[in-house]
Amino acid sequence: MSRTGIVNVRMVITEEKILSNIEKVEKMINPNSKKQIVQLEEDIYFKDLIESIKTYLIEYPKKKNFPSSVYKAAYGLVEYATNQFEENTKRIEELIRQREENIAAAAQLRELINIVDNKIEGWKGRVKQVEGKFADDIIDTLNLIGKCTSQETQDYIAGMKLLNARVNNLETNLHIEIDMERIEDRSKALSYIGIEVADALKSIPTPVEITTKVEEANAEEKAIQEALLQEQMQEEQQYNEETTFEVKPSLWQRFKNLKLIRAISFVMGIKVVLKYPALSEGKGE
Repeated sequence: MSRTGIVNVRMVITEEKILSNIEKVEKMINPNSKKQIVQLEEDIYFKDLIESIKTYLIEYPKKKNFPSSVYKAAYGLVEYATNQFEENTKRIEELIRQREENIAAAAQLRELINIVDNKIEGWKGRVKQVEGKFADDIIDTLNLIGKCTSQETQDYIAGMKLLNARVNNLETNLHIEIDMERIEDRSKALSYIGIEVADALKSIPTPVEITTKVEEANAEEKAIQEALLQEQMQEEQQYNEETTFEVKPSLWQRFKNLKLIRAISFVMGIKVVLKYPALSEGKGE
């Protein structure tokens, strides 16, 4: 086998390996995956995968001949990571709002406990007002405390223990803090992908096949527009020569608009199918 043949075989294997690594990374950042990144700083395997992808992008010898399959896969990885990061941001915002609502609910519940415990006038009405906001066991326990005649009974002691524990849970928001920490760890990994891989992609020119499709779509769009314009001019001239009825211009306008809508829809259809989003082409051709 010639030396060139050996190099080509190695390059094919490397390309397949990188595609495999990209797929592994996508599985790791998939929110539905069993394998979750706990802490970016400690996940050496994840960082090694990203480093291999980055190195392949940067050190590929002839950027203008860069494999389109790897380009598309790497671009898709960055896009997927970006979408996941945005979803994480929305989830963090939801958790923050929930935490604030829980803190406010804790303050309200603490006030209600004081009201029922001290048998303040109208306590039954105050408890009635929060039905639906607090769980049924909390409402029942508040009514129980309000009806207790002694603080020494087992019902009173168990009831106050339950209510104070619920206040503490609402104030500390332990489960929310844990969720936020996990999401933030994932977001660090997602942003790491965006920084490392997206930056390396800047040095890769858009693959020729993708550029060609976009150029073909643009050329076809231009040709359709010119043909449409010419057809409109011819038909309008023919119409002016053949009819003087006042009702026909409106019919003609409807027909012309219909043809224009169809042409625009056809052109937009070509854009949707053929136009492929690309990152900055960088220094390559």
